[in-house]
Amino acid sequence: MLKSPATWHVEDGLTPYDTAVSAMQDHIAAMQAGIAAEKIWLVEHPPLYTAGTSANPADLQDAGRFPTYDAGRGGQWTYHGPGQRVAYVMLDLKQPHGNIPARDVRAFVHGLETWMIGTLADFGVKGEVRTGRVGIWIARNGGEEKIGAIGVRVSRWVSWHGMALNVKPDLEHFSGIIPCGIREHGVTSLAALGVDATMAQVDAALRRNFSKVFE
Repeated sequence: MLKSPATWHVEDGLTPYDTAVSAMQDHIAAMQAGIAAEKIWLVEHPPLYTAGTSANPADLQDAGRFPTYDAGRGGQWTYHGPGQRVAYVMLDLKQPHGNIPARDVRAFVHGLETWMIGTLADFGVKGEVRTGRVGIWIARNGGEEKIGAIGVRVSRWVSWHGMALNVKPDLEHFSGIIPCGIREHGVTSLAALGVDATMAQVDAALRRNFSKVFE
């Protein structure tokens, strides 16, 4: 039987982080039970910091600034807030997706990287990966800045959490953490790079490039 394509949902407004985690848990449980389809959920959060399973407590520089959450995903400290598109990716990894083989988490993460790089390319921005560093990076002014974060969890071969792309967030908000434990590089966004993209335009690019990688 052919696998149905993933459903897409764009959430209006700002979604509280604990609400998002609870909704993801309910959805992946339904997927594991065979009663729900794969889903890509696009949200924005109010300002907050999340800690992945490898987060160093010392990398939280300003604990009282925004709410903090133990995300339960891979990775370290990440900021989420308005102007950042978060894509929660709930896929059945027991099945292949495009050129990504079944039950291959490393290939799945590479697929997320390829997806974000393709999305950025639609706006004339060259995103790159770096050995030993998670996420997507921009070479700029003789240095490097991070424009996208990736942090996933896989439960019984169903993925959840996903990735975050900086469209037009307040970059000063990142100063409350050491993003992903990396002190020597900064963060950037499409807006900071001079790209005046709406969230709807970014969402359309995400959908186009998802199909190129995962379908």
